Amino acid sequence: MPEHTINGDAMCTQFNTLLEVETVFEKTACEIRNTEKFAGPPIRVGVNGFGRIGRQVVRILSMGRHPEMQLRHINSTSSPKYMQYLLLHDTVHGRFGGTCEYDDDALIINGMRISVSLTRNPAEIPWAASGVDYVCESTGGFLSTEDCAGHFEAGAKKVVISAPAKDDTPTIVVGVNDQDYDYETMHVVSCASCTTNGLAPLVKLIHEKWGIKHGMMTTVHAATASQSTVDGAVKAKDWRAGRAASANIIPATTGAAKAVAKCYPPMKGKLTGIAVRVPVVDVSMIDLTVQLERETTYEEIKDEVPDCSFCFHLI
Repeated sequence: MPEHTINGDAMCTQFNTLLEVETVFEKTACEIRNTEKFAGPPIRVGVNGFGRIGRQVVRILSMGRHPEMQLRHINSTSSPKYMQYLLLHDTVHGRFGGTCEYDDDALIINGMRISVSLTRNPAEIPWAASGVDYVCESTGGFLSTEDCAGHFEAGAKKVVISAPAKDDTPTIVVGVNDQDYDYETMHVVSCASCTTNGLAPLVKLIHEKWGIKHGMMTTVHAATASQSTVDGAVKAKDWRAGRAASANIIPATTGAAKAVAKCYPPMKGKLTGIAVRVPVVDVSMIDLTVQLERETTYEEIKDEVPDCSFCFHLI
């Protein structure tokens, strides 16, 4: 079979092309949400963990753009007063566009009362009492089906882990394998990492169109809360991990490339990758180089990626 290589520069250009259509994409998504009627009662959602992901889930569900979902409860280790402050003011995403008040055991967001609990034990969270069916597990501390058992003891029906799972919990990535989700058997699922969510749809598209023999991924990744703000000692084997995130470009390991195989099995053993942590608080980039099984052109790939991005399945 002929060989063809796509280099990182080409892929970066493709991402730039996608950025150009971002505004139109968002408008299209809004129009679809506004014109379609959601049938049936809303999905009642609870959030465990009020960190970066948990807060954004709360923001999204509170702004009325998803009538098919209803936020009912938040569990955190912070007081309602502090949670209000964190929700209203975000360094990366700016001020909250709605209103938020608080009392002893709730946040009142845009006039809706959302009950709040403060416990580190999932079995003690009042999911049943607050009517929660689906839990967004975003603490980063419960990363397996076994770890999430307490949520079911407390009354939850389904759990979505907002991080890579540490066991064989099913990994679901929208646009890649969400059609494989089985409501009857999959009670706990992982939605993988941010890098895997960025990488897997692109890999699937390329492989199905032209075939991938093997590939190498580099993610230029924004700093995360796990990094040090100033130089310090770390328990990690890689001493560089202890360098100040705000002043260094730090090579790091990542399991994102191998994790693609969890949601897209044809890539098992075909991808590898590295990460470079850079001093920005948000926005990361993936540079992907692959050797293809079939010949193609840069123009063909550049046209195909935006077309796939606009398909209804991904909105």
